[in-house]
Amino acid sequence: MPIVSDAVHYRAPTQSTTSQRVDTTLQIVPARHPWRWVGSAFAALILLGIVHSLATNPRWEWGVFAQWFLAPAVLKGLGKTLLLTLLATLLSTVLGTALALARLSRSPLLASLAWGYIWFFRSMPALLVLIILYNFAYLYDHIWLGVPFTELGKSWSTVDVLSQFSVAVLGLGMMQAAYTAEIIRGGILGVDHGQHEAAAALGLPASRRVFRIILPQALRAIVPTAFNEVIGLVKGTSIVYVLALPELFYTVQVIYNRTQAVIPLLIVATVWYLLITTALTSLQYYVERYFARGALRNLPPTPLQRLRGWLKEKTHG
Repeated sequence: MPIVSDAVHYRAPTQSTTSQRVDTTLQIVPARHPWRWVGSAFAALILLGIVHSLATNPRWEWGVFAQWFLAPAVLKGLGKTLLLTLLATLLSTVLGTALALARLSRSPLLASLAWGYIWFFRSMPALLVLIILYNFAYLYDHIWLGVPFTELGKSWSTVDVLSQFSVAVLGLGMMQAAYTAEIIRGGILGVDHGQHEAAAALGLPASRRVFRIILPQALRAIVPTAFNEVIGLVKGTSIVYVLALPELFYTVQVIYNRTQAVIPLLIVATVWYLLITTALTSLQYYVERYFARGALRNLPPTPLQRLRGWLKEKTHG
């Protein structure tokens, strides 16, 4: 006798049935961002207004700008600015590294002297430091280097040593060293303490531990802030106009005082500072990318790599 069952037999839907059901019941609608388009249109209007004003207002005197942009006097002042920035950066880097290591030293005297130097120069305006150094000959006629409390050494006339350019390099470099020291010290303290212990456990000398293990890791945190300080130093070189040093800004001032073309000459200086800052920003990007190799397994593509990929996609697409 057959057994009658009340169970309901269920047949699972096939793949084609499921896909048809999804296609007929679900509709994917992309999210709409109307305010994004409104903001983009507003930004485009502002940019168009700026470009139109620059192109149609004759008071910008673009002809005068073009006349002086590559003038020999301006290029000479630009070269002086770049040289001043380079030398002050080198001085601040060497001195700042020494100060940072001294502050981290276990010697109370070294740490105190480094802290005092940083405290003093972070408290002083750069203009005041430059003026004091420029008038240093009033305090000391000669500068002497040698063994203290003996006659072994050599002296030079302060006026001959502290020229306008050397005062600018020393003043900016010594000021910048105080900030560089704190940047480097912060980067070193940011390295995991286990790295210090592991390096010491290997029996490496202290100098090798610092320069081969600790600093390379600390540079990932040091580089962005350090480049920011270098960019600030480029702009800060304009303050040496008080020494009548013919760098870029002082040269532009001399020219517009003679020609009365104030705005075009100021735009010349502005564009050159923008170009220098852009070059340093690009260099910062690649330096950060270089030091990120130990932290990232796959580095993100560079702007040029992204552009080549986009062009290849458009070409083959």
